[in-house]
Amino acid sequence: MPRIPYRPHENAGPEEIVGPIRARRGGTLMNLDRMILHSVPFTVGWGGFLRAVRTDLSLPAKSRELAMCAVSALTNTQYELHHHAPHFLSAGGTKEQFDALADVKKASLNTILFDATDRAILRLALEMTENVAVSDSTFAAVRDALGGDDRQTVELVGVIAAYNMVSRFVVALGIELE
Repeated sequence: MPRIPYRPHENAGPEEIVGPIRARRGGTLMNLDRMILHSVPFTVGWGGFLRAVRTDLSLPAKSRELAMCAVSALTNTQYELHHHAPHFLSAGGTKEQFDALADVKKASLNTILFDATDRAILRLALEMTENVAVSDSTFAAVRDALGGDDRQTVELVGVIAAYNMVSRFVVALGIELE
C-alpha cells in the first residue's frame, strides 16, 4: 500500500506535464508517475534527469541496465527490477545474468556469467549502494574495464547514484507494481 495516495489517472496534474508522460507510456500513467506528480517541479526535474540517464549517455545500454538492475536488487526494489528486466534483456543481458542479480555480491565474482566489465560494474554498484564510499581497487577496476574513459566512468557513477535515488523514492513511499 502506498504511504501517500497516488494522483488519480483522470486528474494527475497539468496536461502540459501529464500529456507527454502518458504519450511516452503508451497512453497511461505508471504508479511512479502518479506519485511524482504530487509535485510538478519535482516531476519536471525527475523526468529530464532520468530521461538523460536512460537514453542520452555514451555508456552502453547493457552497462546502464546492469547497473540499474544491480541497485534495484541491492535495495530490494521489485518495482524497478520488474520494469528494467526487459530493458536489460533487450540490451544484451541474459536471463541467467538477471537471475544471478538476486545476490549481487556473488554475481560480482561470477566469471562464468559476467565478463570483467560486468563484474566491475556490479562491484561498483555494490560498494556505492551499501557503503557509499568506493575502494581504490574497485574504482581502478572500473576505470580499466571502461578503457580509462572519463566520460563513461562519470556516467556509470551517475547511473548508480541516480538509481539509488529512484529506489529510495519507490521504497520509502511504498509504490506498488501496476
